[in-house]
Amino acid sequence: MKTIMRTTLTLALTCLLPMTTVATTLSDQPLPLPGPRPSAATVQAWQARKFGLFIHFGLYSELGGVWDGRKITNGYSEQIQSFAPVPIAQYEALAKRFDPEKFDPDAIVALAKAAGMKFIVITAKHHDGFAMFHTAQDDYDIVDATPYKRDVVKELADACTRAHMPFGVYYSTIDWHWMHGQYLPDNDNPITPAQADFNVAQIRELMSHYGPISEVWFDMGRPTPAQSARFARTVHVLQPQTMVSGRVWNHQGDFSVMGDNSEPGEGMEKPWQSPASIFPETWGYRSWQVRDDLPGKVRENIARLVRVVSGGGNYILNIGPEGDGSVVPYEADVLRGIGAWLKPRGEAVYGTHASPFKKLDFGYATLGADTLYLFVEKPPVDGVLHLPGVVDTRFGQGHVLGDTQASVGSVAVDAADASVKVNGLAEAGYMPVVAIPLAGALHVRPDTVTPGADGRVDLAAAQAEHFLNYNGYGYDDPSTLYKLRWHAQAGAGDYVLTVHYRDAHAPAQLDVWVDGHPRTLALPAGKGTASLRVSRDLHAFPYAMQVELTPVAPFHKGDKLPAAIEAVELAPLTNPSTPQHGG
Repeated sequence: MKTIMRTTLTLALTCLLPMTTVATTLSDQPLPLPGPRPSAATVQAWQARKFGLFIHFGLYSELGGVWDGRKITNGYSEQIQSFAPVPIAQYEALAKRFDPEKFDPDAIVALAKAAGMKFIVITAKHHDGFAMFHTAQDDYDIVDATPYKRDVVKELADACTRAHMPFGVYYSTIDWHWMHGQYLPDNDNPITPAQADFNVAQIRELMSHYGPISEVWFDMGRPTPAQSARFARTVHVLQPQTMVSGRVWNHQGDFSVMGDNSEPGEGMEKPWQSPASIFPETWGYRSWQVRDDLPGKVRENIARLVRVVSGGGNYILNIGPEGDGSVVPYEADVLRGIGAWLKPRGEAVYGTHASPFKKLDFGYATLGADTLYLFVEKPPVDGVLHLPGVVDTRFGQGHVLGDTQASVGSVAVDAADASVKVNGLAEAGYMPVVAIPLAGALHVRPDTVTPGADGRVDLAAAQAEHFLNYNGYGYDDPSTLYKLRWHAQAGAGDYVLTVHYRDAHAPAQLDVWVDGHPRTLALPAGKGTASLRVSRDLHAFPYAMQVELTPVAPFHKGDKLPAAIEAVELAPLTNPSTPQHGG
C-alpha cells in the first residue's frame, strides 16, 4: 500500500554510522527462558490442541451470585466474597453445606470431547483460598471442610487420564483466606514471603499427586520477579514439561495469556491462549444469568474460536457448574453446538498454523501441513474468494468440509493474487470452511509500502506489525513493544536507513534487521534520527525487503524497544563508494 507518512532525509551521507557485524546465530526473538522448561515438542503439542475447557468451580458456586437475598451485580460471581462483600467468617462457613454430589467428572470429560475440546483446566484454588483438592497446608479444602469429603481435582484428573485428555489446574497466587479477607479491589496484592512459601507447598502437592499436569494456569496477585520465577521453577522441577501460564507474571510463563475475553490485536510469535467465558459477566456460576439465544451464543463462540486459531492461538472456553456440581444445561448445549460445527471441520482447526494473510475480506484462514483452509464468515455475492498476495503456488482441487452440495472451482493465480469461485456457500450453514490442497509450498507476498517518486520508502510506525510483551508485572500492567516489522517495495542495491525516534531516556542501542541481517544502531538520548547503510538480500526475502527493529540481540522476554519509533526512512544509495563515518 502507499505510505501514509513522509519524512525528510536530514542526515548527510558523510554522517552515516558504520555497520556492526553480528553473529548470524542471533535471533530477532527473545532468548528461551532459563532452567528446566517444556521441550519444543511439548510446546508444539500444546499449540496443536487449539480448543479446551475451563471450569470455574468452588465454594462461590454455592452462592450462585446471590448474597443475603441480593443479586450481586458488580464483578464476577466467583469473587462474590470481595464484591458483596461477604464477611469472611460467613463465607468460610459455606463449606459446611457445600456438597457437590452431582459433580460427574466422567460426564464432564465426555461433554468436553463432544465439544471438540482437547484439554481441560479446573480451578484448584481461586482467590477465596478454598482448595478443591486435599491439601496438607491447612484444613480449608473440599475434603476436610465439607460434607462432600472427596477431592474434586483428583477425581477429574483421574477421569481425564481414563479418557486420554490432557489435564491442567488453575491456581490463584492471592489467597483471601490466608490474608484473612484483606484484599485489594484489583486483586493485585503483593505476595508476602510466608504466603509465597504456602503457595509453593500447594503447588508441589498439585504437581506430585495428580498425575501429569499439562498446564498450570496461575492468576492474579503482584508477585516479585523472584517469586514468579520461584513459582514457575517449582512446577518445572517436578514436571519439566508442564506449561506455565503467563499470569505467573514477570515474563516467566511458557505461554502468554490474553486479558479475560480478549484477543490480541497484533501478530503473536510466542505460544498464546485466549481465555473466554460463555457469559463475559462471570466465570463462576450465576443463578440469575439471562440465558437466551442459544444458536447466537454457539455462533459467537465458533467465531471466537476461528479468530483465535486463525491468529495462531489456543482458545479456552469456560463453564461454571452449579453448587451441586451439575453443569448448567444451557452451557452444555453451547458446547455441544460448537462440537457439532467442529466435527466435520476439525482438520481446519487442530494442528494448524496461523493465517498466512494479514486480512481477508470474507473471513479467516489457517494453514495445515499441505492444505489451506478458508473460513467464510461473509460469503461474497459472486462466490469468489480473493487471496491477496499469493504467488508462485500450485493448488489442487478444493472442497467444502462437511458439505457435498457446494462446489469449488479451480484456483486462479495471477501476478497479484489468487482467487477461487465457490458455488453454494449461502446454503452451506454458518462459517463454512473451504479446504484447498497445496501442491508444494504456499507463497504469499506481504503487504508492502511503496516508494515515492524519488525512490524513497517512508515506513510510518502505524504501518508496522507490532509485536508485544504480555504478562509483565500484573494484570493491569500494559503490554510493551519489543519489535516493529515492515515490508518495503525495494529492489536490489544499497540504501540509507534512517530511524526517527523520541523518548530515549538515555543513550541506547537497537538492532535493525534488514532481510534477516542485523546491524546495531546507536540512539543518542532524547529525540532525533540515526542512520546506517543497509543492503537488500533478494535471496532471503525475494518478494519485499523486510525491515525489523528489536532490542539488541540476544535479548530477553520482557525486553522492549528503548525508544518510541516514529518512522523509518529508506533512501536508495546512488553513490555506493561514498565513505561512512561514525556519527
